[in-house]
Formats: sequence, structure tokens, C-alpha cells
Amino acid sequence: MRYFIVTLSLAGVIVAALALQVHYSTATEPCSINARWDCGIVNHSRYSMFHQVPVAAIGVAGYLLLGILAWMRRRVLVLIFAIIGLAFSLHLSSVERNILEVWCLYCVISQGIIALMTLLSLGWVVAQAMMKRRVQGTA
Repeated sequence: MRYFIVTLSLAGVIVAALALQVHYSTATEPCSINARWDCGIVNHSRYSMFHQVPVAAIGVAGYLLLGILAWMRRRVLVLIFAIIGLAFSLHLSSVERNILEVWCLYCVISQGIIALMTLLSLGWVVAQAMMKRRVQGTA
């Protein structure tokens, strides 16, 4: 399970880095698809910063943290930080849907990644708890 989570965290770093590139870019974005899908609008909005830090940079750091924690087999911490990341991602999706009315392709992909990481980390924690219960039952 840890390898899946580490692989997803690397994918998350890449997606968040692409969004960070859009944040600092003034060029036409490759994900400017139509009036409803435009990463440039989302990544240049006032919602793209959190306490003077680009949200995409927070994403890069968060995915790196999750990958390191998964590599170190810190299951519960991975689950806790994945839930925090998912909650933050859901909040940002709410902003995209209800306020900006524009979606960022990178953000949607990132939300899928963090949702999958949350589910996998939950399964990892539950599997560990079940293993401990079995071992204690046979002792």
C-alpha cells in the first residue's frame, strides 16, 4: 500500500507543480479549454493564495509530506494529513464551482489524487488494526 501512496504523492507533486507554473505564468495556458475550464483564471484569482503563499505551493509541500510519511510507514499521520488535504481541496473546489464558476483541470486531477490517497490510507490504517487484532487473538 505504501508504494501506491508514494506513487500518488509523486503524481500530486507533478500536478501541483504544473498549477504553480500557471500561477506565475502570463502565457496562454494549455488547460485553457473553454469558458468553464481555465486554469489561468483559477490560478490568478485572489483565491489562489493562502496567507501570501500560492495554494499550488502548499499542494507541492503537502504531497511531499504525504509521500515521506508513507515511505516511513506512518499510517495514521498519512491518514490525518490526507484528510486535511482532502478537506482543503474540497473547499477550493467549492470556490471554483460557486464563486469563480470556472474549473482548473490541474485542481480537479489533484482532488482525485488526494481523494484516492485518503481512501488508500484509510484502508492501510484499517488493515493494520485488523492485523494487530488477529495477532493479539492468537497470542
